[in-house]
Amino acid sequence: MKKVSISFTLNGDKVTAEVPPSWTLLKTLREYFELTGPKEGCGTGECGACTVIVDGKAVNSCIFPIPEVEGKSVTTIEGIASKDGTLHPLQKAFIENNGVQCGFCTSGMIMSAKALLDHNPDPTEDEIRTGIAGNLCRCTGYVQIVASIEKAGELIRQKK
Repeated sequence: MKKVSISFTLNGDKVTAEVPPSWTLLKTLREYFELTGPKEGCGTGECGACTVIVDGKAVNSCIFPIPEVEGKSVTTIEGIASKDGTLHPLQKAFIENNGVQCGFCTSGMIMSAKALLDHNPDPTEDEIRTGIAGNLCRCTGYVQIVASIEKAGELIRQKK
């Protein structure tokens, strides 16, 4: 099977992957790099469980063709905590505000929220709900998820 060489930045590190050109970013992250944070829920870009950040924007990695990652920067849930293991404010807030229920949607939810807060650290509730609109929670934990994102925004603003 023919493979292509794709070079990009993954969670702050320069990487190269030799994978079939038909692979998606999600398949590459999970099977080549063994990062299991992004999940495949629907496989069609509808549920958001696979959400990662590419060049500052939240994307559905299950439908993102791997050749399009060349030269870009990709951040997964595994890459948002500090190198010393300190959790990102979103991770802390999700734990403290019960934003995690079954956990299947959590990494995608956090990555969509991170993309939002990176561009707008003080979003309204409506902006938060719009920011996570592409992410489905099977447990219907949206109240706690929104509260978690609001709290993370507060923590981020306090740090600045």
